Amino acid sequence: MSLAVTFATIPEMFLNLTDKYKHETRPMLMRKVDGAYQPLRYSEVREQVACFYHGLAKLGLGKGDRIGLLAENRPEWVVTDFAALFLGACDVPIFPSQTATQIEYILNDAGVAAIVVSNRFQLAKVQKIRRQVRSLKHVIMMSDIDELPANVLRFRDVLESGRAAHHDAPNALRESSAHIKPADLCTIIYTSGTTGSPKGVMLTHDNFVSNVKAAAQILPISDTDTLLSFLPLCHVFERMAGLYTATSCGATTAYAESIETVAENMLEVQPTIVIAVPRLFERIYNRIARMVEKDAGLKKKIFYSAIATGRKYVAARKHGRVGTVLRAQHALAQKLVFSKLQARTGGRIRYFVSGGAALPRELGEFFEAVGLLIIEGYGLTESSPVIAANRLDNYRFGSVGPALPGVEVKIAEDGEILTRGPHVMKGYYNSKKATEEAIDGEGWLHTGDIGMMDEHGMLYITDRKKHLFVSSGGKNIAPQAIESLFASNEYVDQFVLIGDKRMFLTALIVPDFDALSEYADAHGIPYSDKSELARNAEIHHLIEQTIQATQKNLANFEKVRRFTLLDQPFTIESGEMTPSMKLRRKAIEERYGDLIESMYRT
Repeated sequence: MSLAVTFATIPEMFLNLTDKYKHETRPMLMRKVDGAYQPLRYSEVREQVACFYHGLAKLGLGKGDRIGLLAENRPEWVVTDFAALFLGACDVPIFPSQTATQIEYILNDAGVAAIVVSNRFQLAKVQKIRRQVRSLKHVIMMSDIDELPANVLRFRDVLESGRAAHHDAPNALRESSAHIKPADLCTIIYTSGTTGSPKGVMLTHDNFVSNVKAAAQILPISDTDTLLSFLPLCHVFERMAGLYTATSCGATTAYAESIETVAENMLEVQPTIVIAVPRLFERIYNRIARMVEKDAGLKKKIFYSAIATGRKYVAARKHGRVGTVLRAQHALAQKLVFSKLQARTGGRIRYFVSGGAALPRELGEFFEAVGLLIIEGYGLTESSPVIAANRLDNYRFGSVGPALPGVEVKIAEDGEILTRGPHVMKGYYNSKKATEEAIDGEGWLHTGDIGMMDEHGMLYITDRKKHLFVSSGGKNIAPQAIESLFASNEYVDQFVLIGDKRMFLTALIVPDFDALSEYADAHGIPYSDKSELARNAEIHHLIEQTIQATQKNLANFEKVRRFTLLDQPFTIESGEMTPSMKLRRKAIEERYGDLIESMYRT
């Protein structure tokens, strides 16, 4: 186990950790200020949490209250989270991408008494619906601006208001922590939901702690590691893995400025571990593929030869049979190709962790060949979140690995994955019926995912139960696996399969317009904008060839017969994606109903 301290609750973890490292100059957190990354030491974070805890208490907030968090990743998010938990309050994280209407629903359903927001943009959304949320007493803004509405507090003012109380009662955090029990509610996280209203998932301290300890058992993280955090902290995956697990192992966490700056921030931070989603790897791979295709013949030949050598080396190493010749070839490939690719990630990556969606097998194998290992896991908000994960010494691409220590997994008769253990949520807030539908009388959480387990205990996810298509010919089709296959193509940005109760499969495709623009420029194809590019006959033929090549190994009933290119991406703002970047199929099919029907006309 790589935990730096022992603990039974999140506040206890924070206390023990900041006690252990209070004299360390090595940072606990890092954030970019005025163009450079600045450290926040353990003692500094401890001081801020204590002061903000007292500041919140002076506002009348305490045990059992709900405190909203509407902000991008930054140290103030972490300070607010820990301060709220020391109060015995329960925080309610909200995706910054959510609309005012969605925020209003969450605040009212949870009965939020105070909300901490990041900037003017997020504040405007809260101010718009503030009168409709009767429970909301306080709004606090992290960013410092000269003028604030009279009914809004500054984060730094709340923090400073608690400073005197902290110095008068320096042991207040420890005394408060003693009253926090493992079974106490830690957070309510509202699932974005692909259909219907979001549900508030209630997670206790024990839920998180059990998952943190299990994760730390299987993934080596230590106080020599640095993580780059860019997935939203309001999502349970980043919060459990990138915040609680990394912190409890004594690692340093640096916050990326945004998703768009991850490539730049990796060079600055030089992380050893990065927690990500498959889309990051797809984009990196596609960028590499485009660069290689631009190179002259010799460079291209060297690149593909190096990849082939990398694959052979990995296979031989797994069997313990790396010969002298192969070792020398791999050393040359490392020098000429792999080292340059590794340098783009900062040059210190030990491994990536991937979750949130299925990682295409081809991507995992490619990055493994170039010396960048991706460890894939699986879980959901209701399970705190990790259920299963590959290990550094026991991984299989295409699988999400064995169950975590202390986690039970079984496959129901209809193929649904069920899980049981201390990681399973307390239930859905304000929804006894939904809770009973999700957790059966024996304590098994019904995940809604379809999967299988091999003889080695490796779990494989095939699709969402409610997303399975049944063709008009009676064939069961798992769309996610097919969509992941196509989404890894360099010319495809987003791919939605259509075909439930239909005679054959079709697709709505949002192309990667950067890749298409380069192709069009290289082949003299004229265009003025994305729309014209998407309508071009040569581009259509290119995508058609790409589809045929990609699906050559699929069964006939799994193959796409027709497709339509869209000139606008599916977005959260349009309602076609959830805040956690999952497709809302119903919304997409409604918006593009006429286009879809035209693909089925004879």
